[in-house]
Amino acid sequence: MRPLTCIIVDDEPLAVRLLESYVEKTPDLRLLGSFTDSINALNAVKEQKPNLLLLDIQMPNMDGMELAHSLTADTRVVFTTAFKEYAFESYEVNALDFLLKPVRYNKFLAAVEKAFQWFDHQSADTADSAPSNTPSTLFVRVDGEWRNIPISQITYVSGMKDYVLFYLDGEKKPLISHLTMKSVESMLPADKFLRVHRSYIIAVDKIQRVDRNDCIYIGDEIIHVPDGYLASFRTFIEKHSIR
Repeated sequence: MRPLTCIIVDDEPLAVRLLESYVEKTPDLRLLGSFTDSINALNAVKEQKPNLLLLDIQMPNMDGMELAHSLTADTRVVFTTAFKEYAFESYEVNALDFLLKPVRYNKFLAAVEKAFQWFDHQSADTADSAPSNTPSTLFVRVDGEWRNIPISQITYVSGMKDYVLFYLDGEKKPLISHLTMKSVESMLPADKFLRVHRSYIIAVDKIQRVDRNDCIYIGDEIIHVPDGYLASFRTFIEKHSIR
């Protein structure tokens, strides 16, 4: 699906002009408008329905994250911000990319290419090319730096007070991050991960077996499913079982 349309939203005029220059020299990308006010931008998005929104996060009146939550799936977001601590939050709205200011053209072009690929898949007429609007990786802050974790490598996640431990295939030690289980659960694709305990989220394709006492064997861990999670877990097992 080419060309794509876009709208720029940033309260810094210099940042707007830079992105406008990038759009102008990018083939198959057409600018519908630029806005320094998020409320006006939201109205324009509803009317013009752009494919792509180049969106700053820190905005007056309504910040970029709030605006992004108001969008339909037809408009995809690329965040532009000077604050890298927002990277994790960007996955809440399935942002295509997260660009740190000052935005370089090669990074901008890579983000736009992701948009082209997403919409190409979206418009494809075969099951094999059906799109997925779920992220394939998570950025998690570990020991003061951002780690890019492929979702396919996550075996299970466990909670410990104010921290979350990510257990990965091929890794002896878990990655520990200052997060809540609720926030992690919201970020992981629901068709691939299941909350089976107050302190455990598991990758369903990593389950080795489930015994008669409702204990899940996954990796080196044995997790007993308590009563509060048992109904949803048994429903899942019934749905995916062969009799």
